[in-house]
Amino acid sequence: MKQRIITAAIAAAVFLPIVIYGNMPFVIIIYLIATVGLFEALRMKQLAIVSVPGILSLVSMWYLMIPVQYFGEALPLSKMEFLLLIVLLLLSYTVLSRNKFNFDDVGFLLISTIYVGLGFYYFIEIRELALAWVFFALFVIWTTDSGAYFIGKAIGKKKLWPDISPNKTVEGFIGGIVSAIAVALVFHFIVSFEHNLLITIIIAALLSIFGQIGDLVESALKRHYKIKDSGSILPGHGGILDRFDSLLFVLPLLHFIHIFLF
Repeated sequence: MKQRIITAAIAAAVFLPIVIYGNMPFVIIIYLIATVGLFEALRMKQLAIVSVPGILSLVSMWYLMIPVQYFGEALPLSKMEFLLLIVLLLLSYTVLSRNKFNFDDVGFLLISTIYVGLGFYYFIEIRELALAWVFFALFVIWTTDSGAYFIGKAIGKKKLWPDISPNKTVEGFIGGIVSAIAVALVFHFIVSFEHNLLITIIIAALLSIFGQIGDLVESALKRHYKIKDSGSILPGHGGILDRFDSLLFVLPLLHFIHIFLF
């Protein structure tokens, strides 16, 4: 626990000022974090990032993450067109490699690229939308994690999904949602959101639920590939995907919520 706290404090001291400042320094740090995240995903499948498929995957993720507000008009291909080109190249490589790199590997690379790339892309988009929304998402996720852990440990009895994450409980899952709503109520009055209180509660509940689903997805992925952590870059926390698994679900969802409600 002590190591987790120290790592979290150092990471917050470095990362949060860049989030607050925004602009290109923020975009660059998100690109770096996403690159490490993709490397972790490929390593689970024992695919080298320094290889033809790995480089194609990395380039496609970088392309997907290009902020439209900065470079949108300069893109020679739409993001969908570029992704289709990458698909054709990866499928062609299955033939060139004599099926040592196969169709399943192509599918894994594409899903990993979209999962990691678009998750972090929407981190950039939400920051461009409003700094308040970034901190809202962060506080909801952090409070959900803490609430689920402490409430689950105190009163948790019924296992949520033991085959995927043996320590998570239904009581902890619900406790995480309640905790997220509580911090969202405080946040609502401090920041003075333009929408009403009910909308804040609904958004917080949705983000908390999908954040916990994101955490379970990462747990299922690691269990499938029989690894404990996605990486070791963050002592006490594991890898980038271990730390950002909830946000990779929450940030795209928050973007869609904003489109539909505001």
